[in-house]
Amino acid sequence: MTDAPETVGFAIMTVSDTRDTKTDKTGPWLREVIAEDGHAIIDHAIIADDIASIQAQLKTWIADPNIHAVIATGGTGLTGRDVTPEAFKPLYDKEMDGFSAVFHKVSYDSVGVSTIQSRATAGIAGATYLFAVPGSTGGCKDAWNKVLKYEFDSSHRPCNLVEMIPRLSEI
Repeated sequence: MTDAPETVGFAIMTVSDTRDTKTDKTGPWLREVIAEDGHAIIDHAIIADDIASIQAQLKTWIADPNIHAVIATGGTGLTGRDVTPEAFKPLYDKEMDGFSAVFHKVSYDSVGVSTIQSRATAGIAGATYLFAVPGSTGGCKDAWNKVLKYEFDSSHRPCNLVEMIPRLSEI
């Protein structure tokens, strides 16, 4: 068995038809805090709310052995243009139902019943973790600070996602 990576490689996707490099707040925030926590930011992109465009970028990142996890921010709501879960789910080899459950619990503590408006989702495709979280600053902070930060800390116990990385491609 291969050892877990010393540094986890991340790609950050902002899904939006309206945000650009000047107005995107969540993508840069995620890149900053993830790097501060000792991980590598391998790539980032702003992608339109379009299933084919989201999936094309995801497939490129899934194929990159340096990218262990993708976090997408935006497009998880209920409006007609919110298609991030529809783009992510067909690519999953396995869905991580627990992420959504835990995210909604911490989100409920922040925004109350308004958490039902989020369709945050996660899964594994190839040997890459995929997470889709809300585009709001609060939603991103809840996802990273209260859930993912710990799961991507190799010292977190009783277990963490980092130690599983070498085993994700097992047959």
